[in-house]
Amino acid sequence: MVPWRSSRTQGSSSGSTPGSMGPSSPPSDTSALSSGDDSGSDFEATARPCGKRGRQQGPDQSHVRKCPRMTEPNGGCSSASTVNPEPNTLFEAIKSAKIAMETVVVDWLETYKRDRETGFLELINFIVCSCGCQGVVTPQMFRDLQNSEIIQQLTEQFKEDSSEYPLSLNTRPWRRFRDGFCELLTAVVQRCQYSIIYDEFLMGSLISFLISLTDSQVRAFRHTSTLAGRQHPWVAPLRHPMAGVLAPTSTVVVAMKVMSALVKVALGVSVQQENNLRQYEAERSKGPGRRATEKLEALMVKRRELREQQEEIENMMNAIFKGVFVHRYRDVVPDIRAICMEELGTWMKTYAASFLTDSYLKYIGWTLYDKQGEVRLQCVKALQGLYGHRDTAANMELFTRRFKTRMVSMVLDKELSVAVEVVKLLTLMLENMGEALTDEDCQSVYPIVFVANRPLAAAAGIFLYRRLLDPQQGAGMDASYDRDNRAFFQVLLTFFIEIELHEHAAYLVDSLWDCAGPRLRDWETISALLLEESPAEGLGDQQEKALVEILAASVVQATEGQPPVGREPAKKPSSRERKAQMEERIRLTHCLIPALPKLLGKFSADADKAAPLLEVLCCFDLSIYCTGRLEKYLVLVLEQLEEVVQKHTEQTVLEAASRALHALCDPELALQRHGDRVRSRLADQLADKFNQEVTEMLQALSLDDEEAYSMAATLKRISILFNAHDLTRWQLFDPCTQLLQRAVDTGEVPPQVLVPTITCLYFHILWEVSSLPTTDVPEEQLQSLKTKVITTCSLSHSCLSDVDSGVREQVHRDLEGWEEMEPALMAGPSLCSQAFRVLSDLLLVLGPQLAEDGREELAPLVLRPDAELQSQLAAFLMDHVFYPTCNQEELLATENSESRIEELHQRRVLLAGFCKLIIYGVLELSAASDVFKHYTKFYSDYGDIIKETLSLTRQIDRQEWARTLLLSLQQLMTELLHQEGPNFRMTEAFPDIRDLARRFSLFFSLHKLRSRPLLVNIHKEGILFAFQKIPGLEPELPPLNLPFLEVLSEFSPWVLGPDKALLLTYLDKVTQEQLGVLAPGDTGQWQSLVTYRNSLQPQDGGGTGASSRGAAPTPHPTKRRRLEAPPQAPDSSPRPSTHPSSPALTSTMLRGDPRPPQLSPRLLLSGSILSSPQQQLHDPAVQSGPPPEGVGRGGARGRAERRRGGRGGQGLPLGRL
Repeated sequence: MVPWRSSRTQGSSSGSTPGSMGPSSPPSDTSALSSGDDSGSDFEATARPCGKRGRQQGPDQSHVRKCPRMTEPNGGCSSASTVNPEPNTLFEAIKSAKIAMETVVVDWLETYKRDRETGFLELINFIVCSCGCQGVVTPQMFRDLQNSEIIQQLTEQFKEDSSEYPLSLNTRPWRRFRDGFCELLTAVVQRCQYSIIYDEFLMGSLISFLISLTDSQVRAFRHTSTLAGRQHPWVAPLRHPMAGVLAPTSTVVVAMKVMSALVKVALGVSVQQENNLRQYEAERSKGPGRRATEKLEALMVKRRELREQQEEIENMMNAIFKGVFVHRYRDVVPDIRAICMEELGTWMKTYAASFLTDSYLKYIGWTLYDKQGEVRLQCVKALQGLYGHRDTAANMELFTRRFKTRMVSMVLDKELSVAVEVVKLLTLMLENMGEALTDEDCQSVYPIVFVANRPLAAAAGIFLYRRLLDPQQGAGMDASYDRDNRAFFQVLLTFFIEIELHEHAAYLVDSLWDCAGPRLRDWETISALLLEESPAEGLGDQQEKALVEILAASVVQATEGQPPVGREPAKKPSSRERKAQMEERIRLTHCLIPALPKLLGKFSADADKAAPLLEVLCCFDLSIYCTGRLEKYLVLVLEQLEEVVQKHTEQTVLEAASRALHALCDPELALQRHGDRVRSRLADQLADKFNQEVTEMLQALSLDDEEAYSMAATLKRISILFNAHDLTRWQLFDPCTQLLQRAVDTGEVPPQVLVPTITCLYFHILWEVSSLPTTDVPEEQLQSLKTKVITTCSLSHSCLSDVDSGVREQVHRDLEGWEEMEPALMAGPSLCSQAFRVLSDLLLVLGPQLAEDGREELAPLVLRPDAELQSQLAAFLMDHVFYPTCNQEELLATENSESRIEELHQRRVLLAGFCKLIIYGVLELSAASDVFKHYTKFYSDYGDIIKETLSLTRQIDRQEWARTLLLSLQQLMTELLHQEGPNFRMTEAFPDIRDLARRFSLFFSLHKLRSRPLLVNIHKEGILFAFQKIPGLEPELPPLNLPFLEVLSEFSPWVLGPDKALLLTYLDKVTQEQLGVLAPGDTGQWQSLVTYRNSLQPQDGGGTGASSRGAAPTPHPTKRRRLEAPPQAPDSSPRPSTHPSSPALTSTMLRGDPRPPQLSPRLLLSGSILSSPQQQLHDPAVQSGPPPEGVGRGGARGRAERRRGGRGGQGLPLGRL
């Protein structure tokens, strides 16, 4: 046999090669798997030396066919002797995809049989041509040169002018070519497995060439076959910054595909050996008279032949493994490492007898620590194929002991796809390796069922179900043997209570729904468990509460089919799934209708249990009460509902009762009269009690605590019912206004009474507006409603501005010391916050759009905020929303973090209400400056809301929007000047203003031509502001606003070159007009001016230079740069802006600052922060907030984004971009 030629020495497998990450340091816990080198291969003992191959003498020395000159971008060759003038047959056949692969391989085999050198060179040139190289390997080069010299010539002739080559292109023909490329290599080996691969030429020469190719520095050699070998949708063309030093990826994939094909051949030979041995033993076991000697000799000859073939194939596989895999599994290119791990897993699963050993498993174990997620993913998938079968899993005990800790820790992998596959891997280990996972290991997986990512939570749910909830099925027993599911629910309740996440039952049910859905839908068993009264068999209080929550979550999941808030929404259900949901709704309704009155009767006194049960009622098919002749159960449920409303004052219980009563009062319901009767009875009782209490309070001189508590409870019930039911006919508006007027006049009414009072007034107006006829509205009705609107706004305005010290302390409460008051009545917003919500929502509902679309008759109801109200709204925003709070880490570390999260939610709702007034044209666009200027400072709390507002307001009026951005910066500069004095440039707050300007400038980075006039106007108005004259200031000193030029320089990178020259000319003109000609020695005092001028200097690459973040170098004092501006019209100076020349201070500043001013009062420039009204934006309502991160409602914004507002957009936070 002719030895294979190679540029490597025999021991080169242990060294580093180009593209290798260097000698890898495996984890310390893997020392038992290997001695530290790569000598553990089962094939090493039979490896042949890789010396120089001798000259080959073929029967035919005809010229080889050449590969085509490609039309796609690729390299070229300068040597005419190696240029490819003819198309390569294999390349053209795979590219056209018009010939069957079997035919292509057969034709190539015929060529190889006629002249094996010609056939081999055609295959080699096919690989080279697939890399985009126009050079070829000629017979003369093949005979006279070493492989390394051949590759060196190809490398020298390969021009890397383009980063694209055939297999990196993503067009449809080249995608087909990628698939055919790998299919051809596999088919060649498979077709040659019986004879040609043992001819001591084809495979030896091919493997030697591939091993030598790993030293190539050509990018196409490195990248092309990586793309060919990856058939996954997430793979994209590789662009690596270290492309000049990487090993050829083409060699890796070609070698790995050839190796995989050889593994299949070796498996076939192994099977033949076993069959031969079985036949031989059977024949030899026969008696002497029946034994066929000739057949035994033939079997012995066949046995020796198969053994030789096995050794030959093992030599080939060992050469590829040692020459390619050992170096490339730690390559710097993640895709190469992923290819190696994927193929190694295939070898182990295909030919476990040879590859499923610790000497090969160690590579997967080491690579589990890889930094790239795609590599770790391939390792985990490879292990899934091994742990998925009991016979292969039994051989992995040592690997499991060494790497189990790593695999368990990967359930928290930052790549969610990797974490999902790891949980599936642990589930396979649980099923096929018995006690490999300890209780401590499983405890690391259980909490994953509560995460926000549904695929990961569902995988963890299957693990939990197999391990804890249904161990019999894991042991191979029938899952349906336990018909009543009592044991299942007992274990589930124990887990749910011990995990201490009792508010997340919906997430637990959703995680278990795919694997334990039939058990969770066992409504009869759940009802029986909840109704048991026996102390021995019944549930405890905690268990009952947990089971009620699980029941409610299961009912919602079965009827709606949507995951809980925070998890990505499921795909749109098909018609079959919708039909199944309807059938399940009917079934659960029939099962739970008789049990629900008993459950409410048993748990009506417990708010935590009554609220979920009322939610279950909303999921019923209520028509069954009539069609099923179950009216008596409807009467019982309504009685229990009425009792719940009378007993409780908790927000959640009353809201659940209000929704349930609203469903039972549906006009389309046949038995709707029963619901109306209960609603009227409740409203009569509450209205009579409230009128009596108001009368007594107005006549009394003071209000004691018991009376205040009774009135607050009554008003809270009324306000919550008012949200879903029209209670206007009970005439509650006048008593509420009297109560609120008494509070404004005397201040004696406690806030917990006033908050529901304002809410009642708000819902009363909304119900009357919704009941107005579309046409021919009576004038008396309009005037009456307008009077009520004015009264409500006036009283709310008074509550917003006249905030006593007690309420202010409640709004700015220190959450470390709560006042001991009734929790049910203290819950909710404060008085001033509720007044702000009512005002903002009324202004939005009764805004300019009310009188549009054919409803001009409603024009008298349109509310237009005056200047005082606008100022009060902005002042409230500054005092109650934009004030310092603890950061996110402190928020989660404090004991009362739940209260702080709730407070953050309330503040986000307030900010969203103000932003909607701007977006829908109720407030002038310039009022948004009070919001925009806090974009960076409060980014962690309100960044999504402010960013969405910036994006939407830009669509209203781009010119005014740009002026508002500038106004925000000017206001911050004026405030800083007022607080710190002339030396404010050295304070810590000044860089924050520059950072805000930088963020604003990013909105102009796209569509530069469209933003061109906006940027020019910003610069011109900013220059005027910076050089604004201050009376009383010495003329030789720089203007106080001059540092604003540094803020303005943040917008310079997006200014086009011609505009920069124009702005430089305009800057010189303003400088001369305002300050005169500077003396040569004065430039050192004008550092901000120098920085701004440098930012406007022309830059290479299109005139978009970067702004100067620091101090720019000062030019020589004796040389003053002169710029010649391009010709322009005489009126090139900017027109006088209608915008205030200096920004108005915020409302908080105008009302007084605790620090004494350091400037003259003449510096406080007057002006309004609001300008002319803007057009109405006719866009859909702003989206709700983003889903919470992490565990359901556990994130910092979980509650803020979980809730939805009421009518009129109340409480709808703007969405995250």
